[in-house]
Amino acid sequence: MIPNRSFYRIMAGAKSVYAKQCFDEGFIAADWNINQDLSGMLPDDWREFNKRFIPVYLSANPDKSKVAAGLACGMLHTICKGMQLGDIVLTPNGFGQYYVGEVVSEYFYFPSHDLSHRRKVSWYEKVLFREEMSQPLKNSAGSIGTVSNISKHADELEQLIAGSQPPALSHSDESVEDPNVFALEKHLEDFLVANWEATELGKDFDIYSVDGERVGQQFPSDTGPIDLLCVSKDGKVLLVVELKRGRASDVVVGQIQRYMGYVKEELAENGQAVRGVIIALEDDLKLRRALSVTTAIDFYRYQVSFKLVKG
Repeated sequence: MIPNRSFYRIMAGAKSVYAKQCFDEGFIAADWNINQDLSGMLPDDWREFNKRFIPVYLSANPDKSKVAAGLACGMLHTICKGMQLGDIVLTPNGFGQYYVGEVVSEYFYFPSHDLSHRRKVSWYEKVLFREEMSQPLKNSAGSIGTVSNISKHADELEQLIAGSQPPALSHSDESVEDPNVFALEKHLEDFLVANWEATELGKDFDIYSVDGERVGQQFPSDTGPIDLLCVSKDGKVLLVVELKRGRASDVVVGQIQRYMGYVKEELAENGQAVRGVIIALEDDLKLRRALSVTTAIDFYRYQVSFKLVKG
């Protein structure tokens, strides 16, 4: 295992249509209609890149929103600069498999429709089969968007790449008092996204989508990823959703306010309001006191249950 390397799932074009070309020619790439050489214009901080290139993106894509622009520029920066030499790329090939390779070059520009901004990749002979992955890894590797950082599954990915199956249950899972509840809580975000339309929030809000693809899950901001970024069905309100397993404390109020500030300053269109929702199993007195003096943040409890019913 190589320490500290990161893992990324990257789509090679819409629905990864260019995956075979990338594999055959040894690169990974993106474009987003920013048709200029970015050499010398890639700061370490993606926020500086976004500030400079969001206007460029919007000029080339006038029908897109500021949310779409921020997301596209952030992902482009990740491919061009954020990925380090030695990091691992997974690219789906459309057959339930992922090409796997190692980033072996810095950024270079190759004028080409949809594939201009490139990094060389040394692809492995071995592909990864989706069916071999744990459900959490399947969820991350199958997430919407061109770029997804899946480094939280590094141990499992290292074992899969090495040809061995990871253990089905980690020791931390075994030590939980109620493993059924813990397992459900662990996948709270994925469950909420999958069942969004059936929730109370789903009546008035949609998880933010771009070109029909949900991009609002783990939306990047300058203070960390937002669990869910949603928009009201009439488009007038952007909603920041923060999920907390177990009990939420008043600390989460400051956290969600930072996210809301980012959304208000960087993403909201003229006239769009910004609200927040905290979802947790329980609250406490400190949280209730903090929320009592803000009108823009609501609190929801979730319930976790598991039972077997004899047929």
